[in-house]
Amino acid sequence: MPLTLKLKFNLVFGALFAVALVVAGGVVYRLVLRNAQAEVVHDAQRMMDVSLAVRDYTVTHIKPHLDPLLDRHFLPETVPAFAATETLSRLAKSQPGYGYKEATLNPTNPRNAAIDWEREVVARFRADTGLREQTGRVDTDAGGFFYVARPIQIRNAACLACHSTPDAAPVSLLNKYGREHGFGWQLNEIVGAQVVSVPTRLAYDKAHEVVQAFLGTLAAVFMLLFVALNVLLQRWVVAPVRAVAHAANRVSQGELGLPEFAEGRKDEIGSLQRSFNRMRRSLVKAMDLLRR
Repeated sequence: MPLTLKLKFNLVFGALFAVALVVAGGVVYRLVLRNAQAEVVHDAQRMMDVSLAVRDYTVTHIKPHLDPLLDRHFLPETVPAFAATETLSRLAKSQPGYGYKEATLNPTNPRNAAIDWEREVVARFRADTGLREQTGRVDTDAGGFFYVARPIQIRNAACLACHSTPDAAPVSLLNKYGREHGFGWQLNEIVGAQVVSVPTRLAYDKAHEVVQAFLGTLAAVFMLLFVALNVLLQRWVVAPVRAVAHAANRVSQGELGLPEFAEGRKDEIGSLQRSFNRMRRSLVKAMDLLRR
């Protein structure tokens, strides 16, 4: 297949588009991923604010009314951590992938026990009591997570009623959880961390979705440009050049009676057509002179 002018143009145009697609796709992906990660962390911080509001409401409005009943029945609804965890678990149903945990070093409820990376987060809070929030990424056997964490610090002495010593705790609590865990807490001690975790795949999924839409739109625009440019190239360049070449071939074979090309175009193709017309006229005059 001969390497025609149109084919050369299409090859160059296709190569430039491929380069532009790779470069633009890479830049857009990084920007979109960064934005998606920031959005995920922001959503986690909003969930954290919800948990703080639930804890505060429980301590202020729920616990005082239920505490007198603890001697007969243990009511987990009086525990701020329980209220926040249960509320956020329901909220997580409308926010798939988001998780909330009150990761505690020595919890009463075993489900709140901190795992390895959570203990490291708590350790950083204990080492720097002025640190009020941590955000980051952690990779676990279950996958990668972005997390937002805030310290759980015993600022209210009323919390120690259930966590100072087993003898001071309600009997109903001891009957449910035993005497081995959740005691020995001190006022102002950081005993754990509130942790909102989000799988990293959520951010990557959002980034992939946006980038795929962007690349699809870019490819569609390219196809439209490709078709439009090929139509214009065929009409304005390829067809006129072929016509001149065909006419020149016929003139070279002695057909001097060809009609002239229109001379209305002011571009390079028009200049080529005018030059061909002058050449044909000169050749006709030369042949007439030779016949005479």
